[in-house]
Amino acid sequence: MSESATLDFTLSDELIAIQDLARSFADNEIRPVALQFDESQEFPSEIFAKLGELGLLGILIPTEYGGSGLGYQEYAVIVEEIARACPSIALGVAAHNGLCTNHIFRFGSEEIRQKYIPTLAAGKTMGAWGLTEPSAGSDAGGTRTTAVLDGDHYILNGSKNFITHGNVGDIALIMAVTDQSKGKKGISAFAIDKSMPGFYASKKENKLGMRCSDTASLTFDNVRVPKSHLIGKPGEGFLQALQILDGGRISIAALSVGTAQAALDASLKYANDRVQFNKRILEFQGIQFKLAKMSMEIEAARLMTYKAAWMKDQGQPITVAAAQAKLYASEIAVRACEESVQIHGGYGYSKEYPVEKLYRDVKLLTIGEGTSEVQKMVIARNLVG
Repeated sequence: MSESATLDFTLSDELIAIQDLARSFADNEIRPVALQFDESQEFPSEIFAKLGELGLLGILIPTEYGGSGLGYQEYAVIVEEIARACPSIALGVAAHNGLCTNHIFRFGSEEIRQKYIPTLAAGKTMGAWGLTEPSAGSDAGGTRTTAVLDGDHYILNGSKNFITHGNVGDIALIMAVTDQSKGKKGISAFAIDKSMPGFYASKKENKLGMRCSDTASLTFDNVRVPKSHLIGKPGEGFLQALQILDGGRISIAALSVGTAQAALDASLKYANDRVQFNKRILEFQGIQFKLAKMSMEIEAARLMTYKAAWMKDQGQPITVAAAQAKLYASEIAVRACEESVQIHGGYGYSKEYPVEKLYRDVKLLTIGEGTSEVQKMVIARNLVG
């Protein structure tokens, strides 16, 4: 094999330093309070303020806008490490970085970038991304929120649901129909903020897991949005969203890897401590086989995730790679957490051990940013042309 074709799976010194930073913060600042925030369902504002100070809320944003100027490989590593401590907080990090902030930066005008990106990248404001509606989940073409041009403004009416940071988000990227006759090609994107009258959060969701990740509905009641807040051109919103979701799926894959790794870590510790029939249960072949399969699947998911992140940084098409990574990583994460509960036995069903929370948190990963079924559709569509 020629030198130019050599595969190198070694993380760079810079990437290792970033991994260590994220891991240290997660272990010292997040892990001790993860269950507390899960119980209270309170959004951990102080933790996110510290994440902003560390540059972990502007990961993909160039330094001239106040960001860290990093790529998707660093992004994946950071999300994975935070997820090992708390998947719920990692979800907020992923949504803030990869959806709202990234969408405005990639497709917004320089005026809009300057207005919103520096505070988002610093974590001084939180971002929300509004695509999902009661009638538009997997089928984004079912969007009913409208934006009607009225002089120098668009008038937004409608609602969104299941929006991460719906309550705590100051700034939102919203998809709305500007031309109903064009279907998906009539959907446009707008940057709006809660200083605009008629824009407010409504129903807060009471969820199975990811409970400190703020999830709420958004309502738009004759919100007057300046034309300058249109992101890109009219009708480009849906295509923009597809590109943003491609990158977002890398972060959900990384979140899945981190969650699965947390389940394996907890299982190894418990199996080493737990004694039955005068043996550590770690010595039983049945337990060893569970651990071995978890380890194998996690490593495969990690490789798929890092590959997709590397491809994204290289400017290569990632639609299939991101869908494959997200699909596989989220599915094996669910299996890993289920097996971890089984290894813990009755204690796995108790809040005394962390796997109970992991088991509740993990299921969202097969649903959010495109269900497993949608990922299969994306992959199959590219296979059959």
